[in-house]
Amino acid sequence: MAKKEQTSYGAKSIQVLEGLDPVRKRPGMYIGGTSLEGLHHLIWEVVNNSIDEAMAGHCTSILIRLLPDNWVEVTDDGRGIPVEIHPQTKKSTLETVMTVLHAGGKFGGEGGYKISGGLHGVGVSVVNALSIVTRVTVMREGKVWVQEYHRGKPVADVKAIGKSKTTGTTVAFQADPEIFPEISYSWNKILEYLRYQAFLTKGIRIHAEDCREVMNEKETYKAERQSFYFDSGIVSFVKFLNRKKAVKNVTPVYIEKTVNDIYTEVSFQFTDGFKEHMYSFANNILNPGGGTHVTGFKMALTRTMNDYAKKNNLLKEKEGSFTSEDLSEGLTAVISVKLANPQFEGQTKDKLNNNEVRGAVSQVTSEGLAEFLETHPNDARAMIDKCLLTVRARIAARAAKDAVLRKGALEGMTLPGKLADCTTRDAERSEVYIVEGDSAGGSAKQGRNREFQAILPLRGKLVNVEKTSLDKVVKSDTLKPIIIALGAGIGETFDLSKLRYGKVIIMADADVDGAHIRTLLLTFFYRYYESLIREGHVFIAQPPLYRVQKGKDTRYAYTEEDKLRIIEEMKKLASEKASTKKGKKSKKEESEEEASAEDAVVLVENEGEGASAHGITLQRYKGLGEMNPEQLWETTMDPDNRIMLKVNIEDAEAADELFDILMGNEVEPRRRFIQTHAKTVKNLDI
Repeated sequence: MAKKEQTSYGAKSIQVLEGLDPVRKRPGMYIGGTSLEGLHHLIWEVVNNSIDEAMAGHCTSILIRLLPDNWVEVTDDGRGIPVEIHPQTKKSTLETVMTVLHAGGKFGGEGGYKISGGLHGVGVSVVNALSIVTRVTVMREGKVWVQEYHRGKPVADVKAIGKSKTTGTTVAFQADPEIFPEISYSWNKILEYLRYQAFLTKGIRIHAEDCREVMNEKETYKAERQSFYFDSGIVSFVKFLNRKKAVKNVTPVYIEKTVNDIYTEVSFQFTDGFKEHMYSFANNILNPGGGTHVTGFKMALTRTMNDYAKKNNLLKEKEGSFTSEDLSEGLTAVISVKLANPQFEGQTKDKLNNNEVRGAVSQVTSEGLAEFLETHPNDARAMIDKCLLTVRARIAARAAKDAVLRKGALEGMTLPGKLADCTTRDAERSEVYIVEGDSAGGSAKQGRNREFQAILPLRGKLVNVEKTSLDKVVKSDTLKPIIIALGAGIGETFDLSKLRYGKVIIMADADVDGAHIRTLLLTFFYRYYESLIREGHVFIAQPPLYRVQKGKDTRYAYTEEDKLRIIEEMKKLASEKASTKKGKKSKKEESEEEASAEDAVVLVENEGEGASAHGITLQRYKGLGEMNPEQLWETTMDPDNRIMLKVNIEDAEAADELFDILMGNEVEPRRRFIQTHAKTVKNLDI
């Protein structure tokens, strides 16, 4: 065996990162990544410091401003960051907070925060490290203090520049393009986050201004403004989430109590929907992954609802007991806990891990819900009736699903007959195309790569799952084959590890009917296979809109912009070919040649077969069935050439609301949506 090359490994091999250098070296460890999500996390870190002041009772107003050149400014009327010399660092406390990791008022020091969203004290210093410039202005002790930093390093010492009769802190920062490949702040995402904070902190006024659009040379701004203030806290939050839904218990359940120094607030309400909406917070920090507070809440909800139903003889023996899943359907809940020493998973605080929180939340929820059910009998009955419908649908769905599987087994196969399966059993390599119609399905079957591409043509009318229950979904002639083909089950039996295809691709025509089919399928996947979307398994195929040909040069255009670009390129080629012959021709002949070249790019558009004029043919594809198998493979199915859109859920609440509007039972919200957006529709193809 060849001897490995000797390398020097000693003290010089060990790199020591000082100050904020570790943050710039590994930003993902502190903000979760450098994507747009990580970029917005910078704002959350600064805003959270102001929220901590509000929770401590020292701040009543917060202002967030988006300014030109990617500047973000956050101002609060709290106590102001201390500016005196810190006993450990021998520097100004302001400079220490801004430039030293794990320095902050979140570790139980005298006068620090008993409750805060920050855990590690790294928030604002991380923002400083990942910004080109950061400017901090502090109003405290009757003076205005300032300090500026460039990529985390102070430009000068903290100094007083004037007098002030108020207190507060302003942090302005400009995110560093060396760290973030794209710097683009979402106004709607910011408003959503600020709305959450206002719901969770009673009495706080939060104002936001979008001043990014400069109106003239004098730098006056056209600002969008939004303000949030909620007296009822998380009850207002639940009502806001359910504002466009039919609710069961008209009065939302609200429970509030402190147990073992853990302050718990819970509010929830049942709707006639089929999806759970659970928002959990610890010290005002959203925990998308849930945690011990969610576990404690669900334990108490299941136990207390079962006790009440059985005590009042509302559950029949054959129905058994409510499961946690039964009580999740149509449930909108907000759980907020505040505690001294929160333990999270990672700096982005995805999940709460404190074990003591489970028992505290469970106790508070059990006691409060039992009292609510006794004192609100009409709401209690409406809640129980909703859950009973879910139980009965679950039992019916299980029976229907079992019947479907039994039927498949008797036929000698569990896969649907219309499915043209692939030969590989490697789920990571395989993909299934859900295709609209037998005609397109036939072309797809002939044009595919049989090794890793399966084709499932849709047959019959698709069910709108927004208006039906699970038992009817599994009986549907169009959705049942999809459920069986995916192989991962549905509802309580869903298991992502059993998914037969790594890519689930929706392929429909580029017209109104195709858009409708895509919407129905996306509704189905969102409601019953959300994890499939979140894990990046669902795609939308992009067949071309046009076939543009001049002589042997054939190209496909996937958008109107593509079509125009290809036409211009063909124009240019025609002109270049004409110009090569100019040297041998008279001026009169050259003039005639140029005129001929201009004529050569005149196009005649004809829906259907396409027509040619002066050498160029433009064909508009009205459907997948118009393409032969070779064209379908080349344009839409060949992994080396195809264009596909990956379906993701950036904003689950907004996605859910849009599905409710477009596909739900309520007609009026849909009418308003259509009236509002009708004028913005372009190239409507019917």
